[in-house]
Amino acid sequence: MTNVIKDIEFWRLAVGYVFILLLIGFVKWRGLKREIQIMVSTARMTLQLILVGYILTYIFENPNPFLILLIVLLMLSFAIYNTFKQVGRPLNKKMKQIIAISITSGSIITLAYFNFVVIHFEPWYQPQYLIPIAGMIIGNSMTGITLGVKHLIDGVQREKQLIEGALMLGAKPEVATKSIVNSAFESAILPTINNMVGMGIVFLPGMMTGQILAGISPLIAVEYQVAVLLGISGSVALTMVIFTQFGYRTFFNQRNQFIG
Repeated sequence: MTNVIKDIEFWRLAVGYVFILLLIGFVKWRGLKREIQIMVSTARMTLQLILVGYILTYIFENPNPFLILLIVLLMLSFAIYNTFKQVGRPLNKKMKQIIAISITSGSIITLAYFNFVVIHFEPWYQPQYLIPIAGMIIGNSMTGITLGVKHLIDGVQREKQLIEGALMLGAKPEVATKSIVNSAFESAILPTINNMVGMGIVFLPGMMTGQILAGISPLIAVEYQVAVLLGISGSVALTMVIFTQFGYRTFFNQRNQFIG
């Protein structure tokens, strides 16, 4: 197999934006009023990826452990901030702290295990491996916990009377909210499970596709993709385990009274 990947000429890349124009035309025709949002999203995506491309080029040519750790911390910070923003519900200080601890702990533990045990790349801060893998692990943890937080808050608000009734009958907070917490956990991990079920049959994942396009053997690409998927599932699960163990407590005071 050839290891030379075909470069996309600028004009060919530019004509790819015709699909965005078609999308804008369709939403305008349907009166959805999403034209500005689509244009802004497309512009942000393009500019952000170009900027990231230049940054990664510099980092790959000048690997530095402190700089790479800083990038991982920036990824985590953005993931935490984006979770707060995407939840779309009021979050108290304690809930925000639990979300931050859950994402950080789940992602870092998974990434460290992935680095030193599963792939074991050397040096440990090799950016070609660490940065893309960290991005996938942190990004999926962010998506999972965002879904989990939404379902937890909605469930508690929806089942408020049932929770109060259970407490009056002597149930502890973890028992009164068990079904809600389980539903939140399930909603968080379900997208990852669905991706694993359809992987290789319904679609080829991005990482595997990129490696094949770069000329890597499909079998090696499969090895990396399986490892990454296992890491992602572990990260989402660990993040949600931490969150569900403490998140429900934010709805109760120290005397186990429901505060909503």
